Amino acid sequence: MIRKIIEAKGLEKTVKLNEDELTILKGINLDINQSESFAIVGTSGSGKTTLLSLLAGLDLPTKGEIWINGSEITHLNEEQRANLRLNQVGFVFQGFQLLANLTALENVMLPSELRGDKDAEDRALKLLDRVELSNRVNHQPNQLSGGEQQRVAIARAFASSADILFADEPTGNLDSATGGKVIDLMFELNREQGTTLVLVTHDQFLSRHCDRSLRLESGIAL
Repeated sequence: MIRKIIEAKGLEKTVKLNEDELTILKGINLDINQSESFAIVGTSGSGKTTLLSLLAGLDLPTKGEIWINGSEITHLNEEQRANLRLNQVGFVFQGFQLLANLTALENVMLPSELRGDKDAEDRALKLLDRVELSNRVNHQPNQLSGGEQQRVAIARAFASSADILFADEPTGNLDSATGGKVIDLMFELNREQGTTLVLVTHDQFLSRHCDRSLRLESGIAL
């Protein structure tokens, strides 16, 4: 049976710009099923990263409602949304967002440790092996290439055992060859773990890897 894991109805996001208001998103409706891969596609300025931030509970819409796993998150306070993210959501960012003073192993262990998981180190080591970085576990981010840093970031996201993984332009800082390897790896892990993958991209090639996609143009879903 297909189960919706993310639902959004009538999403709008308006921000103040000096004395004016700018509407970034206009009446977005979508649903994403459990274990599927879903791309949010659009050019720069289309509103796709804003939409991802709303769906992940990092920001609140001006209007509209969002459900994650059946819970309506737009009425939660920041602490409640942070707790939801800790337990149900993982992230892969374009800029990697690794902690500079931690090793690759420590970065991957972090989400599990924050939840108090007893097998955090064992799980992190297995994932670093899965992303072919067993020989780099004690290296800090500044000792890793861009592709290696992104593979650490992917391992960290999957180490969280999250129901939903959000990826914001995950290959944006990588060359095409390295980016292709990272894409293949991310989708392989997604299939193996049955995670719901929601990614933001302007790359049509990347979006074609997904089960479904939504195109945004000037904040409107096409």
